[in-house]
Amino acid sequence: MVAEMLVNIVHIIIPILIVIASAFAVVFKDLIAAAIAVAAMSLLLSLEFYILHAPDVAIAEAGIGACLTTAILVIAIRATRREEEA
Repeated sequence: MVAEMLVNIVHIIIPILIVIASAFAVVFKDLIAAAIAVAAMSLLLSLEFYILHAPDVAIAEAGIGACLTTAILVIAIRATRREEEA
């Protein structure tokens, strides 16, 4: 009974946190901070997939969505100059 209620609460909290992380990614002016917010959103989404009993999808989302995509974004951002420095 209590475990089922906790799972239901987690199913409510995690999507709210996903939306909040997505909103932060859009609002942040600093691109590195936005990339980190996207990584946080992806990790939360991976956690939600795991809770929904889809561990294969959760592993793929964590590996590709959070790690690889964030690494590519950070490398691309670091390779460019800021507009203020130009």
